[in-house]
Amino acid sequence: MPLFLIERNFAEQLERTPEGDAAVKRVNDEVGVNWLYSFLTADKRKTYCLYEAADEQALREAARRANIPADVIIAVSKIGPELAQPPRDGVGGGGQN
Repeated sequence: MPLFLIERNFAEQLERTPEGDAAVKRVNDEVGVNWLYSFLTADKRKTYCLYEAADEQALREAARRANIPADVIIAVSKIGPELAQPPRDGVGGGGQN
């Protein structure tokens, strides 16, 4: 399933509650999007959330139903050290010989 990063800007500091998180999950399940995890900025006024979804429209619909912002939505791909190829000759990092 495609991955998306959502930037959300809040006018007030975000105060999470178990009930609020459950409501967002319920809406996500209804729309068919999967919230993987989020990063909350130190001032608690912005989040960056990673989602799996069929498309951007599904994410916008979930945000509308949950009454939360979805200011920027970007399709992303996963990269990271666990995806790196091991070196072929035991030296260096995954380059071609």
